[in-house]
Amino acid sequence: MPLSRKLAAEALGTAILVFFACGVATLSFGKGFSFSGLLPNSAGILATALAFGLVLMGLIYAIGAVSGCHVNPAVTIGALVAGRLSFIEAVGYWVAQFVGGIVGALALWGVFSGSPMYSRTKTGLGTDGYGSASMTHLGMGHAFLIEVIMTAVFIFVILSVTHKLGTAVAAGVAIGFTLTFIHLIGIPLTGTSVNPARSLGPALVVGGEPLKQVWLFIVAPLIGGVVGALAHIGVYGRSHDEVETAV
Repeated sequence: MPLSRKLAAEALGTAILVFFACGVATLSFGKGFSFSGLLPNSAGILATALAFGLVLMGLIYAIGAVSGCHVNPAVTIGALVAGRLSFIEAVGYWVAQFVGGIVGALALWGVFSGSPMYSRTKTGLGTDGYGSASMTHLGMGHAFLIEVIMTAVFIFVILSVTHKLGTAVAAGVAIGFTLTFIHLIGIPLTGTSVNPARSLGPALVVGGEPLKQVWLFIVAPLIGGVVGALAHIGVYGRSHDEVETAV
């Protein structure tokens, strides 16, 4: 598959993930939107967690055969460490994913801005945060730690279920539901990033405090991606027969 098609798939997939999943997050928790006032936090958490998991699951089956459906720089760095793609490919994937995340966030903002109930600065766009921006007011250090842990688990699962010993058909389901249960614990703590592209796009659009804090949701998931890949190598070993892409 030509690299250009892989990058196009990654950009499109990341944009779709941000648009729909962050859209559900905004409707569930954004100040001023009716859903945020009607739904209890538990319902909003469940809806958002399912949105991220189900959208990713659908994308895996839609573009997995083209690019591997990383749609996440942390997945790409995990695949790089595991030896499933080259550094040049990884850089291309990262650029495509961040561009896709920004485009998806801009498209979502464009739709929401048509509502008189929406305010970019007050309602937000499903951004992540710590301290006062966290539902549980989790501190910066602990937010960093939980993002590393959640991302490491996510990448370990991805690399393991897509290993040559895994079952390819069931991989999408396993990965989608893993992202769902990660969001169930992560949303009250940080909003759940585990994906720098998903965090950067909305933060750039909203600006302010989310943009000041977004560095954590770029750095911590990338570290988690490396940790998850090393854990996978520790369990499975490094094999030249592994699949070339992470999904």
